[in-house]
Amino acid sequence: MTATPAHTALWPAPHARGAVDATVHVPGSKSVTNRALVLASLASEPGWLRRPLRSRDTLLMAGALRALGVGIEETVSSNSSPAGAGTPTGPGEAWRVIPSTLHGPATVDVGNAGTVMRFLPPVATLADGPVRFDGDPRAYERPLHGVIDALRALGARIDDEGRGALPLTVHGGGGLDGGPVEIDASSSSQFVSALLLSAPRFNQGVEVRHTGSSLPSMPHIRMTVDMLRAVGAQVDTPESGGEPNVWRVTPGALLGRDLTIEPDLSNAQPFLAAALVTAGTVVIPDWPERTTQPGDRLREIFTEMGGSCELTERGLEFTGSGAVHGIDVDLGEVGELTPGIAAVAALADSPSTLRGVAHLRLHETDRLAALTKEINELGGDVTETADGLHIRPRRLHGGIFHTYDDHRMATAGAILGLAVDGVQIENVATTAKTLPDFPQLWAGMLGN
Repeated sequence: MTATPAHTALWPAPHARGAVDATVHVPGSKSVTNRALVLASLASEPGWLRRPLRSRDTLLMAGALRALGVGIEETVSSNSSPAGAGTPTGPGEAWRVIPSTLHGPATVDVGNAGTVMRFLPPVATLADGPVRFDGDPRAYERPLHGVIDALRALGARIDDEGRGALPLTVHGGGGLDGGPVEIDASSSSQFVSALLLSAPRFNQGVEVRHTGSSLPSMPHIRMTVDMLRAVGAQVDTPESGGEPNVWRVTPGALLGRDLTIEPDLSNAQPFLAAALVTAGTVVIPDWPERTTQPGDRLREIFTEMGGSCELTERGLEFTGSGAVHGIDVDLGEVGELTPGIAAVAALADSPSTLRGVAHLRLHETDRLAALTKEINELGGDVTETADGLHIRPRRLHGGIFHTYDDHRMATAGAILGLAVDGVQIENVATTAKTLPDFPQLWAGMLGN
């Protein structure tokens, strides 16, 4: 008998029989882990990353940096040792990153990871030799022109046969002059972050000027800036008194750091949604008091939709009230939260309008079209707008929820399955992109 391929297998989404009451330890942030890997690889001394996320996207990033000559050693420690003793303190996994002279020839598999395909071409300009970038078929469709055009303007040689997308080869010359550059980053804030992360190693640093329309996912740019400053980079931003839409990074050495990765707050979304939908309580330990992660906005959004939350010594305690309300909200800065919010909105007691997320058509899949189709095929009433979704709650029924190899589509389907019996999710394994062992975490939350 032939096994069913993972990408076509159907996962029966567990149906909640009552209010959830659980503590869920969410793995580390993908966005922080991959930025930290890049910065540690460009530092002038070794550094530690503690509690890093081990998922497809982060393992692709680590593998790519290793291919360029960086040493990344994985350590599992169950002991406690004095700081500076050469091993991590306390239990858990840590990665020791040992910078080295970057070199080609090398081949980088980006999978379908936006951070890998966008953050590493600037790093590759610092390598000595050619670096080829390739990835999943969907990665060929995702915009990369902002990074390619900017690097060419800064003096890099890149072969992409005019596609402005993968596959491509960066011909590294061991360095890059850098300097001022204009880009249109309206399709992805990662274009800006990509240039800023490598800029301290450019001879003149960089001055990035965004010339397009509104810039999505600004919290991710603020995350990049905060992490650069934490390793010793000098960064001028619009928030620090600089020009609007202009970021300047001064050239200089980066420090090796000992960094503990925060939990991925966006990946906490389905578990918080479970508390909201079932009128239960979920605790997420180690929720930071201050963070640049977009997922922190869930506290505000899900409270408006009917829950309540409190930061305590246990972590973030979130409780559903028994009612789920519709919402009219601009998600332009936190677009990655849209699938989970759309799922909750489909179960609400009043309509919702999600705005400011036209750029989601260029994510892992066209998320606006996918959410509309899949929720409507379960009996919903969702319409696409120019920049988002309008959702009118209706009684839903079971059926197959397709994921399009998109991890956030899979978790959105799981949220719907809590309240709708008979939902079957195609390829729940795609959640491994950023949230390993999601089915086990989900079952554990429900006490299954």
